[in-house]
Amino acid sequence: MIGTLKKMQTPFNFLSRIWCSSQAGSSFLFIQPMCAMIFHFWSLPSNIFPDPIGDFGNENLELVQDVAALNFPKAVILGNHDSWSTQQFSSKKKDRVQLQLECLGQEHVGYKRLDFPLLKLSIVGGRPFSCGGQQIFRKRLLSARYGIQDMEGSAKRIYEAALGTPEDHLVILLAHNGPTGLGSELNDICGKDWVFGGGDHGDPDLAQAISHLKETTNVSIPLLVFGHMHKELAHGNGLRKMIVVGADDIIYLNGAIVPRVKRSTNETSLHASNSDGTYRAFTLVEILSGQVNKISESWVSVVGNETTLEEEHILFKSNGQSSC
Repeated sequence: MIGTLKKMQTPFNFLSRIWCSSQAGSSFLFIQPMCAMIFHFWSLPSNIFPDPIGDFGNENLELVQDVAALNFPKAVILGNHDSWSTQQFSSKKKDRVQLQLECLGQEHVGYKRLDFPLLKLSIVGGRPFSCGGQQIFRKRLLSARYGIQDMEGSAKRIYEAALGTPEDHLVILLAHNGPTGLGSELNDICGKDWVFGGGDHGDPDLAQAISHLKETTNVSIPLLVFGHMHKELAHGNGLRKMIVVGADDIIYLNGAIVPRVKRSTNETSLHASNSDGTYRAFTLVEILSGQVNKISESWVSVVGNETTLEEEHILFKSNGQSSC
């Protein structure tokens, strides 16, 4: 389905546009190269996104197959919900985790790098199936497929995936969960919001890999994108900080807006003419001349074949100011 945009029909001249779709299941990056007026992404089939009540689903092979079939550049890393029931690979038949990995192929970037030479861009993946915190989730799966036994080994694999990045490429890190070290308050970007007193629920291996890369290489890492930690906090405690500009000059971006798709109502859509439409959230990163230029959270209404940009919340602009 290709929609027509009613608002903001201005040609774009950015090196690339990164669309982030991160939930409790997988994390996705959809990449648009230099383009003008490419808007069909707004109205992808609704089954690509979670239903109005929550997450992508547990080991949802059909959704992953739909994402794999999308005919434009993308990178994917599987999360904890994508291995929700499978604790170890089956020796008798392909389980749903194996089938997800198989259909994604090279576009699954767990512990590896995916290069886009025309964009001078490389995506480096973190640890697949992450659930956050100090313990490795689905250790048997990681051991069998990647040889990972502990956090140190995991950090080494992430670090090694970035080595050999072409010198003129930017690196965007794509992980399911963010790193440790970004705060421990319940509303911090990786803060525990479900327990009294909060705590840092980031991935220590990811933080270790980033630190090692900064210390020993000249790899340019302007951005880390992840999900998992929902924007809306548990127990009605408000909203999470979704972006941090680190002391290391890396922008840490959380794209986990849950739910991402809502049914259109008079309250949620200014222009929807009936109740058959949807209201969808996207996090958009614009990169210009090798630098992150702008990051925004956008809400789009989709009614039939028509799409309308309803809201745009600016999270970051290139003057270094972050709004949250």
